[in-house]
Amino acid sequence: MTKPEATPAPAESSKSVISSATSSDVLRLTENVKLLIEHAVQVAKATKAAGIAILWSGKAEWARLRNLVQEQRMIVVVDTENQATGPREAGLSTIVLNMPAASPMERLSQTLVECVSEELASVTNDLVVIYGVFDPGTLDSLGVFRLSDYLGRLTIRELRQLQTEIPIETLKTVINLAIEIGREGREGKPVGTMFVIGDTRKVLAHTRPLGFDPVRGYSKRERNLFDPRVREGIKEIAQLDGAFIINKEGEVTAACRHIDCSADGINLSKGLGSRHWAAAAITRRTKAIAVCVSESSGTVRVFQNGEARMRIEPEMKRPVVWKESDFDGVIHLDERR
Repeated sequence: MTKPEATPAPAESSKSVISSATSSDVLRLTENVKLLIEHAVQVAKATKAAGIAILWSGKAEWARLRNLVQEQRMIVVVDTENQATGPREAGLSTIVLNMPAASPMERLSQTLVECVSEELASVTNDLVVIYGVFDPGTLDSLGVFRLSDYLGRLTIRELRQLQTEIPIETLKTVINLAIEIGREGREGKPVGTMFVIGDTRKVLAHTRPLGFDPVRGYSKRERNLFDPRVREGIKEIAQLDGAFIINKEGEVTAACRHIDCSADGINLSKGLGSRHWAAAAITRRTKAIAVCVSESSGTVRVFQNGEARMRIEPEMKRPVVWKESDFDGVIHLDERR
């Protein structure tokens, strides 16, 4: 990789400029690092971005970095609470990902979500990000991301990473329905609910009815979520307590079920309620995937193996668009010449 020319980073959503900066666990203010920061400040001013996020878990001269970004807000993204101490002491905003084993693209994806959920940026803002495309221990890229574009888009690749026998189309249909419920609520009121997909027989063995089952007695066709009319009916039922049990074909097997599994040994983020703990518990005990809608925020979380694997902020007024891949607009300066 050759040293890049001092060319401003493009302002389009999800595009990046590659320029090797450093590969040490201590961020030195070399000319390449200063060049990346200078470009980041220029782009942030041009796009009126909410701030500049830097994905760096090592040490750095944070006070000097703060001065380099001038009046722009700098958000330091790290892996652990201990790593956040230095940036915080320098007066910088921080995000703790707790994703040390994740790929650089997964870390970048989660950073965009966290900035919105932590109210460091609005879903209508742009965000400038300095990060490593190939190695989280290297700063080699500068990109500007339009959060409204990214948070309204999910990738098929993210679902495939769940490595489940449940068909992708079934997962997409249920997650889209959950996003609509989280975004719209029902009759102006927020709605929280849960869908448990797959491994149906075992899931039913670990749940019990809360009372009347509103889907009992209907044919398979009348319980199939691929039918838009059925999905509208499910939105009404979602106002009731309990979980929906969905088979891998997308049929609602049961509704209003209480999850009867122990959550011992499960660790979740602070602030998550009993519905999320139940979702984690049932996915640890079975091979199912649970999709949980938060009543307080509308946030949709996808659970597998007792862990939250995906989080979606349904703040968009338009439908989620599923794409085969993401972050496909990377520009290599060497290749542009």
